[in-house]
Amino acid sequence: MIRVVLLACTLLMAGCAVFSPVRILNGVAQGSFSITHSIAYGPYPRDNLDVYTPPHAHDAPVVVFYYGGSWQDGDKSMYRFVGAALADKGVVAIIPNYRVYPQTDFPGFLQDSAAAFAWAHQHAAEYGGNPDRIFVMGHSAGAYNAAMLALDPKWLAPFGLSPQRNITGFIGLAGPYDFLPLKDPVLKTIFGPPDDLARTQPINFVTPGAPPAFLAAGKADHTVSPGNTTRLAARLAQAGDEVEMKLYPGIGHRRLIGAFSPLLRWLSPVLADCLTFINHTPEQRSAA
Repeated sequence: MIRVVLLACTLLMAGCAVFSPVRILNGVAQGSFSITHSIAYGPYPRDNLDVYTPPHAHDAPVVVFYYGGSWQDGDKSMYRFVGAALADKGVVAIIPNYRVYPQTDFPGFLQDSAAAFAWAHQHAAEYGGNPDRIFVMGHSAGAYNAAMLALDPKWLAPFGLSPQRNITGFIGLAGPYDFLPLKDPVLKTIFGPPDDLARTQPINFVTPGAPPAFLAAGKADHTVSPGNTTRLAARLAQAGDEVEMKLYPGIGHRRLIGAFSPLLRWLSPVLADCLTFINHTPEQRSAA
């Protein structure tokens, strides 16, 4: 067992593509939860999601988890270990796919993310979840998606929903929230003309009354600067919004989400901290 743990950790840190660390983490993601695969929530081929249901779930908290991938790749099947970790602790976990570049650009992935949330709100009770207790959560680019849903009401409005009324809390893991100027040519294409980029930044939509937030990052993250997390946390606090922030020493970008796996939980308490936030955030928000 120790050798498996060390192998998983080594591969996760190296990002090895031949012996995928994700396959190892997903391979040990076992439990008594059930999974319903590939439920359609929208009109596009990638608009489908998986639901991880704890045994005997009733009025359980719900987390809609958006994965990362620079808005260019990723798949819900890669994050079985996240859904399993949450369901094993009594949380109904919903992991959607969403359109990525070049299939779409900004704001297509946000429109899909909002549609997945709307599906969760409508169907959570069918899987033992509480529709009045839904959290948005994401890692990396997925944390961006979750942040935009939580902070800018325009994305949920077409579904008759609002972040103040329908998002119980927002959990952001190593998210890019304030990342201008853009340097990567692909990201410049994804997010559009330079004179319109302010509308793409979550930090610009902070207002009083935002959903409670838990923001986490690794201090050793060289993919998405932890400054994104500290700046968003400061802006939320300045607006009088409820926010908690954790920066984990020695933790990089991949290891932050990898620590959801039982093989790697010794790296950081990020799962326990997320669960504490989920379990201690009141379920019903006042109407917007």
